[in-house]
Amino acid sequence: MAKEFFRFSVGGMRDEAEIKGHRRTYVGALPGKIIQGLKIAKSRDPVFMIDEIDKMGASYQGDPSSALLEALDPEQNFSFRDHYLDLPFDISNIFFITTANTLDTIPRPLIDRMEIIQIPGYVDSEKLEIAKHYLIPKSLEKNGLGKKAVRYSRDALLFIAESFAREAGVRNFEKYLDKIHRKIAKKQVFGELDSVSGSLKMDRNSIQDYLGKPIFREGDIKRATKPGMTIGLAWTSMGGDTLVIEAVANPGKEGFKLTGQMGSVMQESAGIAYTYVRHVAALKYDIGASYFEGRQIHLHIPEGATPKDGPSAGITMATALLSLVIDRKIKDHLAMTGELSLTGQVLPIGGLKEKTVAARRNNIRHIIIPAANENDLDEIPAHVKKGITFHPVQTMEEVIELAFR
Repeated sequence: MAKEFFRFSVGGMRDEAEIKGHRRTYVGALPGKIIQGLKIAKSRDPVFMIDEIDKMGASYQGDPSSALLEALDPEQNFSFRDHYLDLPFDISNIFFITTANTLDTIPRPLIDRMEIIQIPGYVDSEKLEIAKHYLIPKSLEKNGLGKKAVRYSRDALLFIAESFAREAGVRNFEKYLDKIHRKIAKKQVFGELDSVSGSLKMDRNSIQDYLGKPIFREGDIKRATKPGMTIGLAWTSMGGDTLVIEAVANPGKEGFKLTGQMGSVMQESAGIAYTYVRHVAALKYDIGASYFEGRQIHLHIPEGATPKDGPSAGITMATALLSLVIDRKIKDHLAMTGELSLTGQVLPIGGLKEKTVAARRNNIRHIIIPAANENDLDEIPAHVKKGITFHPVQTMEEVIELAFR
C-alpha cells in the first residue's frame, strides 16, 4: 500500500484516555495513541494496526472499547476530538486493521463498525511450505547452525505437523523445530556430531529420537462399528478433529443421560436430537413411546477429559440415537457435521476446511455437510478434497437417507 505503518496493542487496556488522550489540566497529560501514532508515522494516511482488540478491559477509569467507536466509525472520525488537542481532527484517511482471536468478547456496536475477515487455520501441506521457506532458516540461524546444516525430508515435516503440532497456526511447529536444532547444536558442541561432514538428514525416525513419542497418535482410525455409533467432525483450537459419538440403551426408568464434558450449547443440541428422534421413531419406524419409557438412553462423546462445546454436532448426535433405536449401523467411511433444529432443518457450521483435513486423516470418504456451507467448499484446496465426496443436505430426512442407505 506504500503507506507508513504504526502498530499498538490494546490487550489489557482499561483507560479510555489511552485512546482519546488526557485533558491538559492534568500533570503529565498526553494525547491518545491515535494522535501519537500520527506523530510517529509523520503521515496523515498511515496504516494503523490495533492488536488484540478482543482483550480490552473496562474499569472505573472508562471503557476504551467505547472510545474506539468514534475512532473506527467513518461517519464520525473526520472530526475526531482528542482530549489533549481539544480540536476536531480528521482521521478518516487512516486505514485501520484490528486483530482478535475471538469475536465473543468484542462489544457488538464495535463489531458493527468493522468488516470481519475470518482467517482459517493452516492445513498440513501449508505448514510444510511455511516451514521450508521461513521457519527452518530462521530456527537454524537462531540456534547457531549453518543454513544447510540440517536437511528435512517431506515425510519428516509432515510427521511433525500431524503428530506434534496440530494447532491452527505454526507457533508450536516452530517450537519443535527449535527443540531439534538446540539438541543438534548441543551435540556439535560436545563433539557428538561431526559438524564438517555436510547436512544432517532428518527423517521420521530421527524426529522421534529428538522429540520423543508423538503427542497425537496417527494409528487411531475411528470407526462406527455397531448401532448407536457415528463419526462427527469437530473444530478445536488445535484444528480439526474426528470424534465418535456413542449411544446405548439400558433397561430401567425413562431418562436421557449425557457424558463427555459437553458445554451448554452441546447439551441443548443433544436435547433437540433426542426429541427429534423420538418424533421420527414413532412417525416413520413405528417405534412408540413404550421403547423410551422402558429404557434409559446414555449418550457419550469420548475423550471424557476434553471439554467440548459448539453448534455443529446436532445431526451427528441425532443419527447416533436413531441408529441405536432402529438397531442399524451407519455406512462405513462416513462422517457428518451440522446443527439440527427442532423441526429437522440442518443449520450451517464453521471450520469446514479444518474438519475436512481431519476427515482425510481418518480415511473418511463421504462427508455430510449443511447445504448452507456449499460455498465454503471453494476455499478448501483440491488436494485436501481429493477422494472425498461431499453431500450437502437441508433436512434431517436427507441425513437419515444417506447414513442408512
